[in-house]
Amino acid sequence: MHTAIRAEMQAAFQTVYDSNWFVMGKHVESFEKKYAHFNQVAHCIGVSNGLDALHLALNALGVGEGDEVIVPSNTYIATLLAVSYVGATPVLVEPNINTYNINPSNIEKAITTKTKVIMPVHLYGQACEMDAIMLIAEKYGLYVVEDNAQAHGAAFQNKLTGSFGDVNGTSFYPGKNLGALGDAGAVTTNDDTLAQKIRILRNYGSEIKYHNEVIGYNHRLDEMQAAFLSVKLSYLNEWTKQRQQIAQSYTETLKNIGDLILPVTHPDATHVYHLYVIRTQHRDALQHHLTNHGIGTMIHYPIPPHKQNAYTSLGYQKGDFRIAEEIADTCLSLPIWPGMCIEDVKQIVSSIKNFFVIINKKF
Repeated sequence: MHTAIRAEMQAAFQTVYDSNWFVMGKHVESFEKKYAHFNQVAHCIGVSNGLDALHLALNALGVGEGDEVIVPSNTYIATLLAVSYVGATPVLVEPNINTYNINPSNIEKAITTKTKVIMPVHLYGQACEMDAIMLIAEKYGLYVVEDNAQAHGAAFQNKLTGSFGDVNGTSFYPGKNLGALGDAGAVTTNDDTLAQKIRILRNYGSEIKYHNEVIGYNHRLDEMQAAFLSVKLSYLNEWTKQRQQIAQSYTETLKNIGDLILPVTHPDATHVYHLYVIRTQHRDALQHHLTNHGIGTMIHYPIPPHKQNAYTSLGYQKGDFRIAEEIADTCLSLPIWPGMCIEDVKQIVSSIKNFFVIINKKF
């Protein structure tokens, strides 16, 4: 992927290098406009990373000590950290076992008088059931902050993720579908007031240099990463199609193999396959087998948030979130990237089939 766009990326580097302007300049402004247009929102505010984007979103909404934020029980730890950064309490809700996204039918049971925000995470690249989530938020007068770090370009009922919530955060970490060459992120919103708050908060609480209106942060997107992202954004739709084609090949050729559970997409959602996640009770053995055959895989994520030492203070115990634990114990992410050839897919599928032949012989 990077080889194909090397010349454009090098030209972007040279342009920024020669400009001698490296923070908060024309490249950031240009990328913000391009990404806002792509995401079909009024505002994109470039920031330092995805965690900072979520932190700023919650801060701008006035979320703080004594407030509760509903989050999925299976997500990357950054979702919870953003809640903790503003002094609020993350309240975990189980996912739909088929889509792995937060289950709207479980959200209402978790709402209390302290609840202020619902934070859905479009996990692995599939859009959450945003129609139901937005109705619940409206019913109870809650904010919605989307964690869109893994789902650039995904949609629910033809509306893009990152455009539903009051204010939303995304990540451009290098491994994401739209990835910088370092840390980067953005906040998206249609609210003019919130956008202006976040622009001030990300820059030391200052709109005019040396005039600090509030206690802010140094959460700015730098020029170099913005320039790289602008190049890559023009390829994102094509890269997404390639990911979807690769995922379809996996799905067609991995059916009815052993106890494999393949990804399921909600009929109203699209999936941009940041990750292609399978599940099996033989996960660790399968991963070991694939590693021995030169095939790299990953586990997203081996330890659910409620079992992390960082969140023992929440008082959750093993077994409190059985679906999240089941996913953590059985999930395996197969290789997927734009430009991946069909021969790579065939090799991986063949190795998985051979593994289950071996397993069947043992039993």
